Amino acid sequence: METESESEMKALHIIVNAGHTDEIMEIIRQAGAAVNSPCAAGGTIIHARGEGSHHRSFLGITLDNEQEIIISIVEKKLAEQIMIDIKEKAGWKTEVRGLCYAMPVDRVIGINQIE
Repeated sequence: METESESEMKALHIIVNAGHTDEIMEIIRQAGAAVNSPCAAGGTIIHARGEGSHHRSFLGITLDNEQEIIISIVEKKLAEQIMIDIKEKAGWKTEVRGLCYAMPVDRVIGINQIE
């Protein structure tokens, strides 16, 4: 059964170096478990490549920075805590080089959420 509701949800977009998705998903799950939230349990992973002002090359071949983007829909009150946790545990100054931003979600259809 699909549910449809006006929501107080946020779409977190988390960009990390490739291979660190499991660490981010664990941060999201731990934050959700701490407040018993069924929404903070999963995410969508998109493979990407970074493009910056400096290119690295090896033997004349340009090397792209492989990245992954995790999108997770979470309750608004939980989004801030997840962002703080990502900054502390997997932020820009770590090997993960995590960057996170949140966008509002006007409506949600087909997701388990607290009524």
